[in-house]
Amino acid sequence: MMSVSDVFKKSFLDGFSSYDIGTSAAVAVMLTSSLFALYIFLVYRLLARKTFYSKTFNISLAGITLITAAVILTIQSSIVVSLGMVGALSIVRFRTAVKDPMDLMFLFWSITVGIICGVGLAKIALILSIALTVGILILDRLPVAKAPQILVIRSSDRDAEAPIMEIVKRHARSSTVKSRNMTESSLEMIVELRTDAGSDLLQELLALEGVGSASLLRHDGEVTF
Repeated sequence: MMSVSDVFKKSFLDGFSSYDIGTSAAVAVMLTSSLFALYIFLVYRLLARKTFYSKTFNISLAGITLITAAVILTIQSSIVVSLGMVGALSIVRFRTAVKDPMDLMFLFWSITVGIICGVGLAKIALILSIALTVGILILDRLPVAKAPQILVIRSSDRDAEAPIMEIVKRHARSSTVKSRNMTESSLEMIVELRTDAGSDLLQELLALEGVGSASLLRHDGEVTF
């Protein structure tokens, strides 16, 4: 005689051990996932910073969407296969460093869209993709802060720091000395500053006796408030 637990196990496995998804349904899910994968590919290419853009990473985003959708379809077809797949995927380790936090967001976006399409909820994936794209475009164009500029100046007079900083303070709203490199006969300084009169600043610095070169660099990296 079968016990209650045996009856429960048998009914559970009989109900979920095999579920035929159908070729047409699987093809529809993969085609839908392909469209979303192409959309994510184009959005990443448009919004990613040129300094950090990686074509191979972008291609992998599209591939991850399709792979995730296929995994979800497989999990739905059989509970036995799903348990085995969970065990197999749990041993996978990714050690590739993420260069930009935006890349991590796109990675989760690809995985999430694949999961949503895999369970047949393409409308939610569409709403998510549109909302995320609009949100990124709006937040990326908000004037939060302007990155400072970097002044690199070299002088043959090692006592030239005082007159240099006097000129810098006249033309810059704020300034901070980041580095000093001094020898017996020369001085090299790196100054972080914010100014709208870069050309006038460089001309006045180059007019100082002993100053051999002055460079003003602008970067698009992190902003310090």
